[in-house]
Amino acid sequence: MDTFTIIGIALGIILLSGIRVVKQYEKGVIFFLGKSKGTRGPGLIYVIPIFERMTRIMMRTVTMEIPSQKIITKDNVSIDIAAVAYFHIVDAEKAVVAIENVYNAVKQISQTTVRNVVGQFQLDQLLSQTSDINIQIKNVIDSHTGPWGAEVTAVEIKDITLPDNMQRAMAKEAEAERERRAKIVAAQGEFQAAQKLGEAADVISAHPVALQLRTLQTMAEISVEKNSTIIFPAQFMTTVAEAMKMIKSDGSKIM
Repeated sequence: MDTFTIIGIALGIILLSGIRVVKQYEKGVIFFLGKSKGTRGPGLIYVIPIFERMTRIMMRTVTMEIPSQKIITKDNVSIDIAAVAYFHIVDAEKAVVAIENVYNAVKQISQTTVRNVVGQFQLDQLLSQTSDINIQIKNVIDSHTGPWGAEVTAVEIKDITLPDNMQRAMAKEAEAERERRAKIVAAQGEFQAAQKLGEAADVISAHPVALQLRTLQTMAEISVEKNSTIIFPAQFMTTVAEAMKMIKSDGSKIM
């Protein structure tokens, strides 16, 4: 094998070594003699051997766990909070050139931001306004990651661990609140019942016979049961006597 053949084979191998395949979810940042020349891909691309270098960067959304950390709230309650953040690279060139490790940088700034933002709220606000706090954390992180070519799409607080004494105190508070509501409902029921009884008394006072009809209805309900003794109210007996007297007087008139 002569020298020219060897040189040709070597050149062919060198030229073929410049072929790259970039996946659909990746982009390649090209450096020509150390200077950034933009991005290429996805698909089949060619990098000039020796003169060009390519750095791959993933463009997919990354799910990043924010480890649980102790945080002191504004009202001096120590809690443990864990969260999760979702982000993706929007500018591959910035993600490679502007910062050394964009994924680690986003993780670190996320942990710091969660601690700083949550520390501005009281415990009750943290439990009742979680959605608003998530948005505020996301906006703060996004303001830092923008120059790095990364965009944070969402941040969610997924776990809040309270001290045991605080859990007991909150349980007592919730129980007291339920008892208060129960007493209010019962009082409202008594008030409404008293109003209806007052209205019924007004009707009966205007129509005395209505009381007798009610008495007869009560007796009919009692008679359905298997009772051996029925007690007639004195008022009912007076009504019966008046009815008998009326019948007799009508009979004497006819005679």
